[in-house]
Amino acid sequence: MSNAYKDAIVQIHQELGIPESYALDRKLPLQFECTELSHAGLDIFDREVSMHEKALSAWEKMKSTALADGIELQLVSAYRSVEYQKNLFLKKINAGISISDILQVNAAPGYSEHHTGLALDLTCPDAECLEEGFEETPAFAWLKRHAADHAFRMSYPRDNDHGLLYEPWHWCHIEK
Repeated sequence: MSNAYKDAIVQIHQELGIPESYALDRKLPLQFECTELSHAGLDIFDREVSMHEKALSAWEKMKSTALADGIELQLVSAYRSVEYQKNLFLKKINAGISISDILQVNAAPGYSEHHTGLALDLTCPDAECLEEGFEETPAFAWLKRHAADHAFRMSYPRDNDHGLLYEPWHWCHIEK
């Protein structure tokens, strides 16, 4: 990653009031921002979604395999730019949410796996979107059994080392 990118992230963190020790304290690596994105259709909110080509190919195969098993996986979100993440933080700050509370739910700009185009937030028809209750669905049980076969892993299990809340819906494509 370029020094200009790293400097931009430092500047954003200063603007948002994110502690300088954030990455070290949370054991999170700086994430690259994907520049070669592939169109992945629409999410459950009818928004255009993009992701890295490798993630898209794996997602399409995983979704198809799940459907053949009677499980409908739905896409909530995928790629998010650093700027999008910054604006997400600003929106929450402007709503009166403290930076420490935001950092329990969202990775800081520059540190979100969504920047890479490899992370997906998933749901299914019988679950509330982006809620822990997703773990009670057959879709989550299917992901726990089969996501690794498609090179996806759950990034933020319970009591993860990153200080982020449990996110059973967040899955990241990993290279085999």
